[in-house]
Amino acid sequence: MTHVHPHTTDHGAQHGHHQQDDADQAEILDLDAEVLSEHIDSIIAWLPLKSSPRHIVDLGSGTGAGTFALLDRFPEAHVLAVDASPGHLQRLRKKACAQKVDDRVRTVQADLDAADWPDLGTPDLVWASASMHHMADPDRVLRNVHRMLAPGGLFAVVELAGFPRFLPENAPEDRPGLEDRGHAATEHLHAEHLPHRGADWGPMLTAAGFALEGERTIAVNIEGSRSEAVGRYALSSLLRIRGAAAQALPAADLAALDRLLDTDGPHSILRRDDLSVRTERTVWAARLS
Repeated sequence: MTHVHPHTTDHGAQHGHHQQDDADQAEILDLDAEVLSEHIDSIIAWLPLKSSPRHIVDLGSGTGAGTFALLDRFPEAHVLAVDASPGHLQRLRKKACAQKVDDRVRTVQADLDAADWPDLGTPDLVWASASMHHMADPDRVLRNVHRMLAPGGLFAVVELAGFPRFLPENAPEDRPGLEDRGHAATEHLHAEHLPHRGADWGPMLTAAGFALEGERTIAVNIEGSRSEAVGRYALSSLLRIRGAAAQALPAADLAALDRLLDTDGPHSILRRDDLSVRTERTVWAARLS
């Protein structure tokens, strides 16, 4: 998910903004993990592994959605969680302690776009979920993964097809097409700041020297009635769209969004029972060729 930071010459104000943005993103990552946990598990179960991995690297781990799903699936494995955000990694370590798996998790704070990569060992599985499109030079990252992966090891790249949709398509109380216009308005920002979002990673993996073992797209359609977390997930997602698209949407759309985002109001998205989570998640599995 994109971070668009306002320009400011006040370093203290900018630092505070970054901290808040980091906390907001951590919340949405946690909700993503909670709501889409079954889909993460199904992707891991699908991976064409030759044996159970023992040393796993989670590239761009965030707050640990992939880390903990991998630990659950492979009880003999240790996971090295790598992320640029100290706040995300602190949150991940707290979860690891709470789940009593802290002896199987190590965190590394690193900028994966930096020229010098940290020593991440020789993993037999590298997992990169919703992180590759954030890389400034993904081809270099792919080559780095190719160099460190153990012989016969697997590299799994997982990407979500943008922000999920939550609102019913033709609800009479909503402005028709509101969510679609919100998404369209953020696409320009995404294209500018995240040019690799929505990329086909298959040819890029092949160009980096990998053999593509498989590709799978999973349709996600989760009824909101199954989890109250869906409402909070929708709230966090629409708040981010509201912030990013404020200059591009007409006043009537912004007013409709504000009604949905007013948690104390009668039209709050948290009060609705007609939400669903609709998106797609694609995984590419590649091995050293």
